Amino acid sequence: MKRILFVCTGNTCRSPMAEGLARQMAKERGADLEFRSAGVSAADGQAISRHAVRILQEAGVSEELVSRRVTGESVAWAHLILAMTQGHKRRLIEEYPEAADKIFTLKEYADDNPENAKRMEEAGRLAAEAQLKLALGEKISPGEERKLQEMQINLPRHDISDPFGLDYEAYRQCAEEIRECLDKIMSKLG
Repeated sequence: MKRILFVCTGNTCRSPMAEGLARQMAKERGADLEFRSAGVSAADGQAISRHAVRILQEAGVSEELVSRRVTGESVAWAHLILAMTQGHKRRLIEEYPEAADKIFTLKEYADDNPENAKRMEEAGRLAAEAQLKLALGEKISPGEERKLQEMQINLPRHDISDPFGLDYEAYRQCAEEIRECLDKIMSKLG
């Protein structure tokens, strides 16, 4: 059984919607997958957003989800960690470098365009080289900095926008974006 952890900020909107929707989709497809969600800044036991609850209920999800903070145990439990933004992904990799090879953004993992994957890999390599130079006290040339900035601008956006504090329609749009990604991911995972 493959275990997947969805991660956002407070684990009250995006990641619990992803968890509930993924669980429902896996059940409908007969997929042998297990899901959890957590937040990088979550308070354990907090209720999820009322709009997130409504979205999940409308999708046929009846279980009650509460927020949980990301822990070393939850990271070790997961075979795959899908963050809602690049910022969440970076923070997870900083805190759990041993898990870097299994951490992606949801959109990044769902992206089936090989050119995007190549560009993301190249941008990651250039960023790592720049960070290493800075850590060694070396300077980054203006040309290197410009190339990195250009690559960053041209990369696909792999963030799921946070609907926190917004109206039901914003949650519905967010859930639809998550659902589209999950559909692609379910096809990948079988």
